[in-house]
Amino acid sequence: MGPSLPHLWTNDPQYFKGKTDLTAEATVIHFVENFLGKEFYSLPEIEPVNNLLKLAKHGMVIRGNTRNKIAALMQEMQTMSGIQRLASLLSIFDILCASNEYELLSSPGYLKHGLLDCSDKFSKVNAYILRNFDRDITLNEVASVANMAVSTFCNYFKEHYRLTFVEYLNKVRVGHACKLLGELDENAVEIAYQCGFNNLANFNRQFRKIKNMTPSEYRKTSNVNVPQQVGGTGRWLVVSNRNSVECA
Repeated sequence: MGPSLPHLWTNDPQYFKGKTDLTAEATVIHFVENFLGKEFYSLPEIEPVNNLLKLAKHGMVIRGNTRNKIAALMQEMQTMSGIQRLASLLSIFDILCASNEYELLSSPGYLKHGLLDCSDKFSKVNAYILRNFDRDITLNEVASVANMAVSTFCNYFKEHYRLTFVEYLNKVRVGHACKLLGELDENAVEIAYQCGFNNLANFNRQFRKIKNMTPSEYRKTSNVNVPQQVGGTGRWLVVSNRNSVECA
């Protein structure tokens, strides 16, 4: 979860079924972006981490085996101290950089304009997608934004996003569809076209592929009211069972 991104914690569905024996628990790592110093992020070996942090500005939910590996490391970090805890955080970065088992959470409507006005190719391409995802975008078109040949762009995009251009575009569109499904009463056909899908069948197929549920099922889950959790700032820390452990 990147900085300044509105968010909340929500519990598993069974928590809201009135079972009083259930309790909520979360393990969280907070860190400021340059906690290792600006020079550290200038190292060529850290470039994948820089790309990861850019993606994190959208919010990322981690899936599959990647999630299991990171969850196990986070639990182990609670009993660590000093350099061990720092090394584990870097290991988490390394796992995330090598994985494509993630989903971007924020829709373009939640992004601040300041995040879109960057000069590097990575941000220019991302900004172009976020401004135009509601219509057809061809590979030739987006490759020209990066001033690259199509084949070069495809390799570049896959390297930075760990997804193909089409896969990423569909995730952006589905993310925006989730926002509209939670806020509007419009039917799925209208929402599909607002998000850049040309037909309902493709919209439903991509939505189920990315969210593991249908649009109507998602709309039902989005109606659950949950309290908002405000993220902290400052030095990074681990929080578990209401206990905070500060890292040096």
